[in-house]
Amino acid sequence: TKPRVMSLVVFTALCGLLAAPGNIHPIIAFTAVLCIALGAGACGSLNQWYEADVDAKMARTAQRPLPAGRMDREAALHFGVGLAAFSVGIMGVAVNWLSAGLLAFSIFFYSIVYTIWLKPNTPQNIVIGGAAGAFPPVIGWAAVTGDVTFLPVLLFTIIFLWTPPHFWALALYRVEDYRKSGLPMLPVTHGNAFTRLQILLYTWVLFAACLMPFVYR
Repeated sequence: TKPRVMSLVVFTALCGLLAAPGNIHPIIAFTAVLCIALGAGACGSLNQWYEADVDAKMARTAQRPLPAGRMDREAALHFGVGLAAFSVGIMGVAVNWLSAGLLAFSIFFYSIVYTIWLKPNTPQNIVIGGAAGAFPPVIGWAAVTGDVTFLPVLLFTIIFLWTPPHFWALALYRVEDYRKSGLPMLPVTHGNAFTRLQILLYTWVLFAACLMPFVYR
């Protein structure tokens, strides 16, 4: 379930939940954050199910449960699908169906659009696919208010713009791993210098985006 990634998802979901106007019962708030965490775990499980062969080629991921042989691949698929269905169902019944719909879409986007389609086919994978990881504050906001307004979209934008430079820094550090895996990460397809330039440009845009909630307020 990639707990370290899940911790970031929980944090950003809490930001959206706490920034939202209105009140929410603490138990409902806890349930919403728990469902978002479980949805993130489902994404991690489905991602590792699909990429087990690729993970086996990379030193960073070779010791994950599937490539290391500690877990059956079919079991991982069933676990991921079950976790996704459980998290969306509980979110809809206990919180509201808008937040459940956003959670379902984010799981679909990460598992299908990013993992299966974008990641193996384009060096812009993390740019477009980063949208999946930017949904938690929007879901947290919707859990409280039952709607989506401009401020949660700003929070979405901040995480969306943060994701590429963050991930490209990792790709620079692990460029040989990605070269062996066959994944078209930006340092592999366009070189380290071009990737560093993109990180710098995205960082400046990210800095501007981080100021926007203060301007909007």
